[in-house]
Amino acid sequence: MQFAHPNILWLLVVPVILTVWYIFHQRNSYPSMGMSSTSAFADMPRSWKQYLRHFLFALRMGAIGGLIVVLARPQMSDRWSTSSTQGTDIVLALDISSSMYARDFQPDRFGAAKTVASAFVQGRENDNLGLVLFAGESLTGMPMTIDRTQLLNYLEGVQIGMLEDGTAIGDGIATSLNRLKEGQAKSKSIILLTDGSNNTGIVAPLSAAEVAKELGVKIYTVGIGTNGMADYPVRNVFGRIEFQKQKVEIDEATLNAIANITGGKYFRATDNAALQNIFAEIDALEKTRMDVKMFSHTEDNYMLWAWLAFGLFAFEMLLRRMFFRPIP
Repeated sequence: MQFAHPNILWLLVVPVILTVWYIFHQRNSYPSMGMSSTSAFADMPRSWKQYLRHFLFALRMGAIGGLIVVLARPQMSDRWSTSSTQGTDIVLALDISSSMYARDFQPDRFGAAKTVASAFVQGRENDNLGLVLFAGESLTGMPMTIDRTQLLNYLEGVQIGMLEDGTAIGDGIATSLNRLKEGQAKSKSIILLTDGSNNTGIVAPLSAAEVAKELGVKIYTVGIGTNGMADYPVRNVFGRIEFQKQKVEIDEATLNAIANITGGKYFRATDNAALQNIFAEIDALEKTRMDVKMFSHTEDNYMLWAWLAFGLFAFEMLLRRMFFRPIP
């Protein structure tokens, strides 16, 4: 708390001076007469008014003190401040093709990816984050935002089947780059998670990577899938989903090339623990120092003192009129 007129606080010496005057004045304000003995009055009871006769003066001094503080205008001070923190612009590009239902992860690839992505978002307190979904086409799930709750709620509701099936890696990168144009941080990156190879879309993955390089955007590619065979979802003749063993095929050469072109890194996640470690490593890599300016304003905060002064004065007047009324 600060004061708009701090010099007025010097007036607080006035109640002090008045208190000193009151003490000396009280010593000589009562008439007296000489008596040989006061023993006859020794057992006379004392009224509670006698004990509280100075309380009125204390209330009056408190009211004056509160009024002086009001005149000094106490304020809650807001201001511009600059602090150094770590922050960057990051887009999560998540593959939501049907193959993400494969059960070589717990509960499946898609569920594992959402879990680690949510934990990653929660840990990036100072970053501007966005979410892009891709399958046979790409979609901006969430534009760049610092609202962690909104992003996490949207991510929780993402489901496979929201887009036409397929794997358009190049389109996913292109949409992510469009989102990063909105960001203001010097460091920009994309975390692309997929379990397949590019088989559809308009933009070629390596062409998108070259554009990312020109824009100074790093791409961390994550291939999700165990080594060997995995239970993949397939539809039977009745349209119901069944799981069959199929060989896991990830276009690691393309994912590695995308990362190398942009100065990022390629990771292979073969189980839940490996996927968590990968995101932890990316989290450690994507730390950038930046200065954050915070604005605050100044607002008067004298009402408490005003009500205190008014209350003390009103209480003093009430006691004086009702219980301490002077006798003419």
